[in-house]
Amino acid sequence: MNTPLLELLPQLVELLAFAFGSLGLSAAGVYLERFALTTLETGNAKLGGWIAFMGLMAFYFAYLMSTDKVRPKLAAVRRQAGE
Repeated sequence: MNTPLLELLPQLVELLAFAFGSLGLSAAGVYLERFALTTLETGNAKLGGWIAFMGLMAFYFAYLMSTDKVRPKLAAVRRQAGE
């Protein structure tokens, strides 16, 4: 392998880990929101509300991970790959 590509490999692995983490949190948020809707439809409002809140928290953490970790890491990888 090329030396610059080998130096870029740890950053790419970290970028992929954060990207898949954000994607996983988003998928968990979608699942929780659908489950909350189903729970609300059965008449259990308190549990449905709590599950909906947990789904919103999953979306929030997915957003934070994508904006605080993925975007800066992607910019750093692009900058280093361009050198």
